[in-house]
Amino acid sequence: MSPDVPTLVARTTVIDDVGALLDLLPSSGELVSWVRRGEGLVGWGSAAVLRSAGPTRFADAAKWWSELVARASITDEVGEPGSGLVSFGSFAFADAGGDSVLAVPALVVGRRGPLTWVTTVAEAGAEATATHAGTLEPVLQPTGPAPVAPRDIVFSDGALDGESWMSVVADAVGRINRGDLEKVVLARDLIATASSDIDVRWPLTRLAASYPMCWTFHVDGLFGATPELLVRRERGLVTSRVLAGTIRRTGDDGHDLALAATLARSSKDLEEHEYAVRSVADALEPHCSSMNVPESPFVLHLPNVMHLATDVTGVAHDDRTSLELAEALHPSAAVGGTPTAEAVALIAEIEGMDRGRYAGPVGWMDASGDGEWGIALRSALLAGPTVRLFAGCGVVGSSDPADELAESQAKLVPVRDALGD
Repeated sequence: MSPDVPTLVARTTVIDDVGALLDLLPSSGELVSWVRRGEGLVGWGSAAVLRSAGPTRFADAAKWWSELVARASITDEVGEPGSGLVSFGSFAFADAGGDSVLAVPALVVGRRGPLTWVTTVAEAGAEATATHAGTLEPVLQPTGPAPVAPRDIVFSDGALDGESWMSVVADAVGRINRGDLEKVVLARDLIATASSDIDVRWPLTRLAASYPMCWTFHVDGLFGATPELLVRRERGLVTSRVLAGTIRRTGDDGHDLALAATLARSSKDLEEHEYAVRSVADALEPHCSSMNVPESPFVLHLPNVMHLATDVTGVAHDDRTSLELAEALHPSAAVGGTPTAEAVALIAEIEGMDRGRYAGPVGWMDASGDGEWGIALRSALLAGPTVRLFAGCGVVGSSDPADELAESQAKLVPVRDALGD
């Protein structure tokens, strides 16, 4: 075993309801979150962390986690997915560019249904944060000042302005119609700068309130509210929610219902969605039996947009962890394209920016290998007073650059609004 893998002691106990999970996060330090509809996990502090990069970033993290779990002493009185020793990760989109991280907080609070628990983690021989639930009561209260809205935010173009990005989309459409590939997902970024450092708890709480059906996440500065679950592995059941094909909402319920019907019939969006579903099913098939791939998508309604969505499920027939399944699925056609190798190469050639961890897997994994990994969409990277927002669009042969620019602007709305007061 690697000498840099610490020996950890983790203890999980049931506690009384502590209110909104995100409200527990302290005003400073290493914070993590994975929350949906009031349930999920939040954590803070640092018991162990691994940073990796390059084409072996997933394998390096999986090996480190396996060794960490093997050396750990775990007392888990809860026995739910996400209890016991748990890590939070965020991985770079591409093999080149961007660091990846897998981190173990010193304290994690989880909620699932009526059950709430806390996990404390410390190195063996070190004094733990707490030894039993009773001593945790002062810790499980909101600490420090409440988050405040960022001030004097100024937005500016990222790597490309709108006109330049539309030219890139037009280039991709030409290559698709020439037969070089079938689909490519192109992303753009937007820079927001405030007059002082931004407290990540502000956008997190606003995103969770506005988008309760999404997974509100934060790992190592990358935060967002993703509607797309790359993979969940829970007690042998594997699930992946595929989103591809988007239309912007108007706010008029009647009109939006008509738009939803239009989306469900759109040949362009159905083509884009089919590529994404096929890539996920093909990636999961070697690891699952009893696969269920619905023939037609449903329309997922979010406050700002609607998506074509399909839930692919299967029964795991090997011991691949949720992180290893995430590696097998990444990048799906929903964030890369079809064929994958050609699409990813084209992204690197013409997109004009380093995605970093945008559109990469983000989520958590417990000691059993169960976990949930989303795709880091509707997301942004926070560094002091600066936030780099991201949005991407699937491009096929019938795509119109102006429409794709409008779609990307709609996808920037969740984080952009979350930064406001």
